Amino acid sequence: MTHRKMGTVRRIESRAQGCGPLIPSISETARPLRQQIFERVRAAGYMPRVQIARELGVSPASVTTLTSELIEMGLLEEVSAQRDQGDGGRGRPAVALGVRADARLVAGIKLSDREHTAVIVDFAGNLIADEAIPRQPGAMELADLVDVSATLVAGLCAKAQIDVSQLSAIGLGVPGFVDSAAGVVHWSPVLAGRHVSLARAAGERLGRPVHIDNDANLVTLAELWFGAGRGLSDFAVVTIEHGLGMGFVMNHRIYRGGQGLGMELGHTKVQLDGALCRCGQRGCLEAYVADYALVREATTALNWTSRETQSVNILLESLFDHAKAGNAAARSIFHRAGRYLALGLANVVNLFDPELIILSGERMRYDYLYANETLAEIKALALNTGRPEPRIEIHAWGDLLWAHGAAALALSEVTERLLSPSREIAAQ
Repeated sequence: MTHRKMGTVRRIESRAQGCGPLIPSISETARPLRQQIFERVRAAGYMPRVQIARELGVSPASVTTLTSELIEMGLLEEVSAQRDQGDGGRGRPAVALGVRADARLVAGIKLSDREHTAVIVDFAGNLIADEAIPRQPGAMELADLVDVSATLVAGLCAKAQIDVSQLSAIGLGVPGFVDSAAGVVHWSPVLAGRHVSLARAAGERLGRPVHIDNDANLVTLAELWFGAGRGLSDFAVVTIEHGLGMGFVMNHRIYRGGQGLGMELGHTKVQLDGALCRCGQRGCLEAYVADYALVREATTALNWTSRETQSVNILLESLFDHAKAGNAAARSIFHRAGRYLALGLANVVNLFDPELIILSGERMRYDYLYANETLAEIKALALNTGRPEPRIEIHAWGDLLWAHGAAALALSEVTERLLSPSREIAAQ
């Protein structure tokens, strides 16, 4: 990467939105100050040095020294902000700091049962290119899954007119049980075999560092970096697609549990010896809420045994149409699934007390799952403490949401590698 010389000031015409968690002033001291400064500037879009010093509670001299280092590294640049109307334009233009957007590029990939999506974003979080390719449902061999990833990256790079070597990192998400730190997928419906070192295999094939995570965590990262969760310290995201997943943010950071495999809401048990889940166990919440659970119920209740060859999506659309048309059996299927969802969400409230619960994913278009009676049941099942219950919002970003979360994972890892002393030592 080429670096601008110190002292060069770029003019911006409007306030940037920024990306990344908006962490309150003087609330975090564990991360290196240089990293805190960079992440605060990236989250704000741009910020004057004096404001950085005030928000972090450090001396202006320290900020000047560290920001000079970040400029020299090519990660920050000086920008001149447009003055407010009415100031007459007198004096020198206001100078702030902003992220050098072209300092690094990363890619994010989401592999799923229905469609694979991918994006490239710059170091300021701006979308550079996107790609989507359909696929047939079912598990794939590792080599095939890696080939699909390479195809997506090649298409992205062609659109962005760059070489894959210009990507600093790639984030990759799949559904299932994923150990992000180890880069291992212990089980996934899109991957044949268990305990697969997906990050290593994809990294060897693509020639770039690859970081993997559970797809529900990707949606949560997308909300944390680009969406409604940027200014919240604690919130939950529950996704309903082919399965049911959950991501949780604690103190502005994604929480994965002691061994990196926590927050599996879909596989909490709601019925002893209950319905068979695709994970192989019985009584999981997912086995009563996910799309295959709805189709299973419809096959019996609506006598659809002759339609077994049709895809899950077609059957779900038919079930939804029947419910909208007033079919009592179809409505009862959605109502039952909604009650189980309410039970799961009430448990999330009782366990974590989040500020916000975001419901996301393709299946949230089926409004019976979050009808008024379902939301009311959450309130009835949650502890009555006399305090306001958490907000529940329905978000429908579209298919690229997951890929944006994977890109946020890559941005986070690249930032850690560049600015965290522990990462610098480990890399030597």
